[in-house]
Formats: sequence, C-alpha cells, structure tokens
Amino acid sequence: MSSETFPQSPERKPRVAVVFGGRSSEHAISVVTAGAVLSAIDRSKYDVLPIGITSDGRWALTADAPERMAIADRALPSVEQLAESPEGEVLLPVAPSSREVVYSEPGAVPKALGEVDVVFPMLHGPYGEDGTVQGMLELAGIPYVGAGVLASAVGQDKEYMKRIFISYGLPVGPYEVIRPREWQNDPSAARRKIVDFAGEHGWPLFIKPARAGSSIGITKVDDLSGLDEAIAEAQRHDPKIIVEALVRGREIECGVLEFEDGPRASVPAEIPSVAAHDFYDFEAKYIDSAPGIVPAPLREEETRRVQELAVHAFEATSCEGLVRADFFLTGEGEFVINEINTMPGFTPISMYPRMWQESGVSYPELVDRLIQAALRRSTGLR
Repeated sequence: MSSETFPQSPERKPRVAVVFGGRSSEHAISVVTAGAVLSAIDRSKYDVLPIGITSDGRWALTADAPERMAIADRALPSVEQLAESPEGEVLLPVAPSSREVVYSEPGAVPKALGEVDVVFPMLHGPYGEDGTVQGMLELAGIPYVGAGVLASAVGQDKEYMKRIFISYGLPVGPYEVIRPREWQNDPSAARRKIVDFAGEHGWPLFIKPARAGSSIGITKVDDLSGLDEAIAEAQRHDPKIIVEALVRGREIECGVLEFEDGPRASVPAEIPSVAAHDFYDFEAKYIDSAPGIVPAPLREEETRRVQELAVHAFEATSCEGLVRADFFLTGEGEFVINEINTMPGFTPISMYPRMWQESGVSYPELVDRLIQAALRRSTGLR
C-alpha cells in the first residue's frame, strides 16, 4: 500500500523542506551539511523551506542563510543561532491527507507555511538518521530523500549492520558488542569480554558508540590502561558500544547513488593516514580538513571489486537514494567492509560528493538527482 499521490500544478515548483540539526552529537555537522545543500539547490526549479531541529528537539523555522552555516575559525554552527524565534515551532502534518506545514509561536495565530512536496533530511546520528524521522514522514505521507525506516535503522546500528553484511556474504572484520544491560548488570564481566576479545585478536582495539557517526566518541586503545576511559567516552554517546579489532590496510570509500535504472557506484577514494591523528576521527574530517585521494590509486580489478561490494551493501540493507560504503583493503588484496553511511556528509570537503564529482556528477546535479529520486518514490510499503 502506498500513500495518496499529490499531483503538482504546472504553475508551482516542487517544495523541498531541508531539515537539519537534531538532537544527536552530530548536530553541528548536520548544520554544515545543510548549508552546502541549500547553496546547491536550483532555486529556479525548487522552492526551499529550511527547518532546523534544535539540540533539545524543537523544530524551528530558520534563516535561509548558507553562509552562516559553515565552520568558522574552528567554531561549529547550531540551529539555535539560525532560528527565527527562540520559541516558535514548525509543525509537520501527521496524516497523509495534507502536506501543509504550520508555524506556531506562543500568543500568536498559527501561520500556514504551505505544502511540502519532499523532505531532504540532512540529519546525522540518532533522532534523524536512524529511521525515527523517516517513520514520521512515512506516517505523514511525505516523500523524503534517502533510506527508508529499516535501512536507516540498520545503517545507524553498527551491530545489526554487520550482522546483515555477514548474512549476505560481505567480508566483515572481528567485532564484539557490549549492550547496556550487560554493563549495568556486571561491568566486570563486560570488561572481561573485551579483554578476552583483545586476547584473541590483539591490540589495538577501537571502542565505538554502536549508534553514532562522524567518528564521534571513538577511541583507539593500545592496551588495558586506556580501556576504561575509552568505554566511558563511547557510552557518553550511546549506552551500547561496539569493539572492533584493528584491520590493517588502506582505507577505501565508495559512493552509491540511485539512478533511474538502479544503484551505481562512484569512483572510489582513499583516506590516507593523517600525521596528527591516530585515525580518521572527527577533528581530521571536519576541523583539520584531512584530504582524501580521489580517485583512489587502485588497480582496475580492485576498483571494480570495491564498486561491486558497495552496491552489494546498498542492496543487502535495502537502501534507497544514496550510501557511502567504507572498506579496508588488506595487504592480501582483500576488501573488508567497515560500515555504510545512509546520509553521508555533504560538506564541501566531504568524500561522497567529491567521489561523484570525479565520476562526472556535479554537486548541484547530485542534489537534484537525490530530490528527483525521492519524488519518484511513494511512501508506505514499496
């Protein structure tokens, strides 16, 4: 069953609500990403409605001001800085019979903002990229860019992502999961579980929040002395943590984009090691702007193989729209998939748009293709 179709009047351009910010620790990067997308949307083709979600979850009407949404002098932007009002709220429809968006402020008559035809959810992390907002949009019958509810949830949870990869025959590195209840009931046993894992697979280990992105909350641990601090840091972002063994190899990324005839892979990129960073962490990605190599210096057969695996991961997780798939290329010439990102960064320095630029799809065309793919899809079961 799919939602009611809303035909467009020839006089009206499709209206795109760009939703960004959110309650996760990736709030600022979501704002930066949305600024780049707002700059790229063809205003002769689409009307645009910027909607920011504050750190405490309020949906705010914001300024359409991409220039205020960038990282400046290492300072991160926020929705609170862009909101038109400190109390006003944007209310989306809750039933598929209407796509009318309303703006409400205390003591004032609610104001209709018009219908929204498609949502571009530039949200990273929990409460946005994890299927929650996607589920709300499904209930409202509003098409949206990117993965659906299931694929978004799987793409956010590194444990279940890896379980699906394994079931589809994709190569995955060794990992262990510590669930909140394990830690609460017997932290000593949970810690021993990690130590036993290190005994089997060796140090260093990577301690990660199971449901976070942008390399936030990740610590590389070289021995027992740093373990407790790393666990605490990961749990600041997610009570469930995932422990991964080091996979020695080159870091290779590949973008997947939904075309009219199905998903296609971009040229791959390589993330070189950064002298000032142990791994490709948040600071390296967004503050110090660590450069990636596009295209990756791979042999032809290696390029073809990683592209095949990226599309395979896209299909295995039932993704739609786009995915960035991250791999390690081992010294034995084998690719090991680390994770997928169902809403990868779209900042000017982000690898996903850079890979597609090198593949012949410009930034504005990339944004347009994602919006058009969303408009072609119905909501509901598909």
